[in-house]
Amino acid sequence: MEISQLLKGVLDLAVLAVLRDDDGYGYDVLRRLRTAGLEEVGDASVYGTLRRLYKAGLLTSYVVPSEEGPHRKYYSLNDRGRARLAGSARTWRSFASIMDSLVDERA
Repeated sequence: MEISQLLKGVLDLAVLAVLRDDDGYGYDVLRRLRTAGLEEVGDASVYGTLRRLYKAGLLTSYVVPSEEGPHRKYYSLNDRGRARLAGSARTWRSFASIMDSLVDERA
């Protein structure tokens, strides 16, 4: 199975998790996901996910001016985002546990 196919279902959770402890702008979130091992995640997917999560009311944003380049739009988790992260993490752990059991029994 392609990792890119798996990412489609869990990218929201991955982005929320990356923003759990530190705010981040688009490229920063992308870099943190890739550093964590999700090297196949695409730029457009991450930027689109950030915009969608923001529109859904799960993130807040603010702009930080820069003298060296374009201003950066930072995203941070709000209370709704933290609640979604907690719920999605529970769902993921349950799903991953079931899949581990299935794969281990059949391998």
